Amino acid sequence: MKHKIALLADVHGNATALKAVIEDSIQEVVTDYWFLGDLIMPGPGANELFEMLDSIKVSAYVKGNWEDSFLDVLNKNIDFDNATDIYVSRLVQYQCENLDKNYINLIKNLPLHLTKQVNNLSISVSHNLQNKNYGGDLWPTNDQKNFDELFKHDYDVAIYAHTHHQLLRYSSNDQLIINPGSIGQPFYIWGKLRSDLRAQYAILEIDETGVAEVRFKKISYDVKEEVNNAISNNLPFADLYRETLETGKTYSHEIELLQKFINRFNYKDEVVNFFEKKYW
Repeated sequence: MKHKIALLADVHGNATALKAVIEDSIQEVVTDYWFLGDLIMPGPGANELFEMLDSIKVSAYVKGNWEDSFLDVLNKNIDFDNATDIYVSRLVQYQCENLDKNYINLIKNLPLHLTKQVNNLSISVSHNLQNKNYGGDLWPTNDQKNFDELFKHDYDVAIYAHTHHQLLRYSSNDQLIINPGSIGQPFYIWGKLRSDLRAQYAILEIDETGVAEVRFKKISYDVKEEVNNAISNNLPFADLYRETLETGKTYSHEIELLQKFINRFNYKDEVVNFFEKKYW
């Protein structure tokens, strides 16, 4: 049997981009969907993101580092004097005020890693490493030994996300490694490539013989519509989200800039009140 699998990852709250990718995948007559984590935040998308994944019957969903950040805030594992923690906490507050409790429970129960068997192939599915969904271990230019960590078990193919960067390469033993890139926040270091901010995903086709095709796609979407979504839904740090969509730059660790927004909009006080109310 032939399988045509859409590999989706790193939406980061960008519902407009996810919608465009799903529409393209339907035109491609995809037969299955795997999601590699980081569905929510920092964008305004909430219930509609999960509803879209439900509509295409995603058969694999692993937990990304932003899902873990969401859970860390719910568990109050934050520093109220750290600008990054307040930034993430205010975005979690926004999600909890908008997100159905069933989807919050779904996030709580996501696995870190899955193994998929497709025809005769064993495929590892994770957000980053199988036991670690954060960090820079698998940045595209890193040493080969880092990528070999994906094959501590005898997988034929390893699929990961997290770096927001499309990639196809091999292990030292010639096992296949795929990263489909980011739907909501694509990224390149090289300037001329960095200006291409179309939504990214990949299609993995497996037939009776093996891997028949790996195809990377970039899909245009209406950035202005997504910016308007953020503004109309009163997304915290909406100006920073707009700049991310327009430039590709992210701000989660820009402490001084975040602190200015926190002071201007009293986000710290809002987060303190959020914990007192406990929406979840």
